[in-house]
Amino acid sequence: MQRNKFTTMRSLKVLDRCKGAQVYALHTTGGGGGDVGDKLYHQLQDHLSVNPVRPISMHNYQSSNVPLAYVNETLLPYGLPVSDLLEPQIESCLKFVDFIGTLADLYRRIENCPQFEKTGMYLEQCAIFKGLSDPKLFRRTLRAARQHTVDVHSKVVLAAWLRYERREDELRGTNSMNCCGRNIECPKATLVPGYNPEFIYDPCVCSKNPRGESVDDYSIEDVECSTSDEYRDMSFCIGDNEIRCIRYCIASLSTPFRTMLYGGFRESRKEKINFTQNGISIECMKAAELYSRIRRVDSFDPRIILELLTFSNRFCCDDLKSACDSYLASLVNDVENALLLIEYGLEENAYLLVAACLQVFLRELPNSMHSPNVMKYFCSPEAKERLALVGHASFLLYFFLSQIAMEEDMKANTTVMLLERLADCATESWQKQLAYHQLGVAMYERKEYKDAQSWFEEAYESGHIYSKVGIARTKCKRGHKYSAYKMINSLISEYKPVGWMHQERSLYCDGKEKMSDLEMATELDPTLCFPYKYRAVLLLETNKIGAAISEISKIISFKVSPDCLELRAWISIAMEDYERALRDVRALLTLEPNYMMFHGKMHCDHLVELLRPFVQQWSQADCWMQLYDRWSSVDDLGSLAVVHHMLANDPGKSLLWFRQSLLLLRLNCQKAAMRSLRLARNHSTSDHERLVYEGWILYDTGHCEEALAKAEESISIQRSFEAFFLKAYALADTSLDQESSAYVIQLLLDALRCPSDGLRKGQALNNLGSVYVDCEKLDLAADCYMNALNIKHTRAHQGLARVFHLKNQRKAAYDEMTKLIEKARNNASAYEKRSEYSDRDMAKSDLAMATQLDPLRTYPYRYRAAVGPEHEVSAFAVLMDDHKENEAIAELTRALAFKPDLQLLHLRAAFHDSMGDYASTVRDCEAALCLEPNHADTLELYNKVRELVKEQ
Repeated sequence: MQRNKFTTMRSLKVLDRCKGAQVYALHTTGGGGGDVGDKLYHQLQDHLSVNPVRPISMHNYQSSNVPLAYVNETLLPYGLPVSDLLEPQIESCLKFVDFIGTLADLYRRIENCPQFEKTGMYLEQCAIFKGLSDPKLFRRTLRAARQHTVDVHSKVVLAAWLRYERREDELRGTNSMNCCGRNIECPKATLVPGYNPEFIYDPCVCSKNPRGESVDDYSIEDVECSTSDEYRDMSFCIGDNEIRCIRYCIASLSTPFRTMLYGGFRESRKEKINFTQNGISIECMKAAELYSRIRRVDSFDPRIILELLTFSNRFCCDDLKSACDSYLASLVNDVENALLLIEYGLEENAYLLVAACLQVFLRELPNSMHSPNVMKYFCSPEAKERLALVGHASFLLYFFLSQIAMEEDMKANTTVMLLERLADCATESWQKQLAYHQLGVAMYERKEYKDAQSWFEEAYESGHIYSKVGIARTKCKRGHKYSAYKMINSLISEYKPVGWMHQERSLYCDGKEKMSDLEMATELDPTLCFPYKYRAVLLLETNKIGAAISEISKIISFKVSPDCLELRAWISIAMEDYERALRDVRALLTLEPNYMMFHGKMHCDHLVELLRPFVQQWSQADCWMQLYDRWSSVDDLGSLAVVHHMLANDPGKSLLWFRQSLLLLRLNCQKAAMRSLRLARNHSTSDHERLVYEGWILYDTGHCEEALAKAEESISIQRSFEAFFLKAYALADTSLDQESSAYVIQLLLDALRCPSDGLRKGQALNNLGSVYVDCEKLDLAADCYMNALNIKHTRAHQGLARVFHLKNQRKAAYDEMTKLIEKARNNASAYEKRSEYSDRDMAKSDLAMATQLDPLRTYPYRYRAAVGPEHEVSAFAVLMDDHKENEAIAELTRALAFKPDLQLLHLRAAFHDSMGDYASTVRDCEAALCLEPNHADTLELYNKVRELVKEQ
C-alpha cells in the first residue's frame, strides 16, 4: 500500500512535447517538390554523418591586424562589471518566511469560506502564486476566481485578465471584443450578473441576431397604431407640442409619476401637464411614452436612449434606467465608443454602461495603458472616486492595472499612481502588504529612497516580513549601512533563515563574512542569481576569467535569465571569446528583445552588430548544419542562438519562430516562448499553419479542448505533420487509456507520413516509442527509438534505456544513459535517469551530480529521502529502513525551501504520517492541495489523517 502512494514519483510523462531545437522543414509541404526535398534532406544527413559540425574557435578566426585596444574600446565601451555596483533586485511579489505554512493556511480558508466569498480568496492565491516560476498555477487560480464571481464588475476584470495572460493583443487580425466561445471570457456573458460556477466553461450563448435587431419582428409604427387614441387619457405638453399618453402606463414608470398622476397633486386632476420647463425633448418624451407601453428601448436611436437614461434618473424610473443601461452597454464595442459613452455612464450612474466601457479599456491592455484619454479614468484620486460612485473601483481592478503597469515600466508616473489607487482600495491585510510593498519597490527603482522606505515600513507593519529587505536597502542608500546590517541580522535571528536573508545581509558586510553569507544563501536557495553573479565578477576582478565563466554558467545551466546571460557575454568579451559572447547575446535577445546591456547603456542588437565582424560568418545553410550539431549535443542555448541568427536573416519565417518557442519552453522561459509562438502565428502564410499555432497557444494556456478543435480544423484543410502532432500531444495529455493510446499512435503515424524535417520527425518517433512502451509493445518502441537516433535525436537514448530496463537488460539500459551523458551538453536529466539502472552507490553518485547540475530537479531529493535503488522495494527503503525519518524529512525540507513541489510535499506528509505527527501531515497535505486541489493520493492521505484526528 505504501508503494502505491509513491508510484507517481517514478512516473514518466508519456509524451515529450517538442520543446527542443527544431529546424525548418527541408521537405516541401506541397506535393510537387517532395523529391527535391527528400534529396536535399538525405544529402544533409550524409554530410552530417561524415563531417559533424563543430563550433569554430574565435582564437583561430580573429583577425590579427585588429588592435586589441580598438577591440576593447569598441566592444567594452563601458568597461568591465564591478562587484561593488552589483545588487539583487527587490522582488515586487509577496514573499514569506514560512511559505509552506502560508499555502496550508490559504487552502484551509478557501475550503471553509462561503461560496460567494471564494473569488476574494482566489485573488489572494493569485497574488501568492504570482511570485512562483510556474505561470500555470497563476492562470488556473485566475480561472477559479472568475468561476466564482457574482458581480459584473469582477467578471469584467477577471475575463479581461485571462485574455491578457494569452496576450491576444499581439495577434494580428484579432479584435479585443472577439468571443473565445466560452462563458468564462465571453464579453457578453461578463455583463450578466449572477453566480453560476457550473456553467462557466460551457459554450457561451451569444446573440444570434445582429446588434440592433430585435428578437421579435415589430415596428414602432405598428405598436403606435395598435393603441387607439381613446385609451390615451392625458397629455404632456412641451412647447407647442402635445404627447398623448395613457395615464396608467406613465404612472407605472416610477413612484414619483404614480404619486403625481394618482396622488394629491393637482396634476392628478389635469388632462394636460406642462413639461416645457423640465429640459426634456419632445423625442425623449415620445420615447418614454412608447416605453411605458412596450417596455423596450432597442428600437430607439442611441441619442434618444441617452436622453431616456437622464429622464429615468430624474424621475426614478428604475426599470427604464435598467433597460437603457443594458442596451447602451451592448453598443460599446471599441475604444472610441467607450470613451464617448463612459462619461454618460459616470454622470448617470449607469452601472452596466460603465462596466461595458471598462471592459473595452481592459481588453485593449496593454495598448490602452499608453492612452492618456483612457488612463485619466483610472489614475487620479478623483477618477477612482468617480468609479467608486458607480460601483467600479475595486482592489481587483487596480491589482490588474498595476501589474501591467509594472511590467511596462516600473518607474513611470502612471505605475506609481495606479499603485497608489491600489493602496487606497486595500482593506485586507494581504492587500495592504502587496500594495505598500509594490509602492516601495517602484519608489526604490525611481531612486526616491525616503518615500520608498516609508512604503516598505507600511508593508512591514501590515505583516509583510520580506519588506524589511526594502527598509534595509533604503537605509543603506541613505548612508546607514550598519543599521541595515543590524536589521537583517535580527531577521535571521528571529526567523528560520532562508536564502534571501543571507543574500541581503551580504550587501552590508565585507570580506570573509560577505562570502560566507553568499555561500549560505546558495546552499539554502541555489536558485538565487545574485551570489553566482557576485562571485563571478569577483573572480573576474582577480583576473580568473575562466573560473568566472564557470561560476556564472552554474546557474545558467538550470535557470536561464537575461542578467546572467548578459554577465557571461560581458566576461566572454573580456576573455576575447567573441563567439560565446555572441551566442549568449543572441540567446538573451530571444528572452528580452529590447534588453539593454552594460547597465542599460547599449541595446543588445547593437552589440550583435559590433560582435559579428569578429566571428565566423555563417550562411543560412551553415546555420542549418550548426543547428543539427547543437541539437544532437542537446545544447538548447546554442540552438536558440542559431535560430535567432536565422531569424535575423529571415524574420518572416513562421516555422523558425515556432521552433524558437519550443526551445524556450524547454528552457522553462514560458513568457518568451509564448511571445515567439504568437509571432509564429502572425507570420503564418496559410490557414492550416495559423490554426496549428493558435492551437498551441490555447494548449499552453490551459485550453486543451479548444486546442484539439484547432488541430482538427487544420487537418480538415490540409494534412500536416504539425497538425497531427498537436492533436496527438493534446489528446495524450488528457487521458491515455487503451483506446485513446491506440488513437494517439495512429495520429503520430499519420504525422510521420507527412513532410517534415528530420529533427522534428525524431521528436515524433521518440513520442511514439513512449506510447508503445506504455502499451507494452517494447519491440516497436525500440524500433522507434533507434530510428530517432539515426536522425540525431539524441534524447531517444533515454527511451531506449527504458525499453532495455523493461526487458531486464539493466546493463544495456545503463550504457544507453551513459551515451546520453557523453553526448548531451545539458545532461542533468541523463544522470537522474541513469540512477534508475545503477546499484545504490552509483545511483547516489549520479543523483548527487544531477542535483549539482540542476538543483531544481526534485526526483533526487525524493530518492534520497524515500525510494529504494531497485525501485520495487518499499517506498521508504533508503532512509526508512534504518528508521532515519528525521533525515528523510530534512532532505525533503531542504528542497522545499526553494521549490514548493507537490510530490515533495506529499512525500513529506507521508513521512510525518508514519511518525504519528498528524499536525505536520495535515499542514503538508493542505500545502500540496493548495498547489493541486485534485491530487488523488494527497486527498486520500489528508482525509485519512483528519479522520484519525477526529477520532482522537
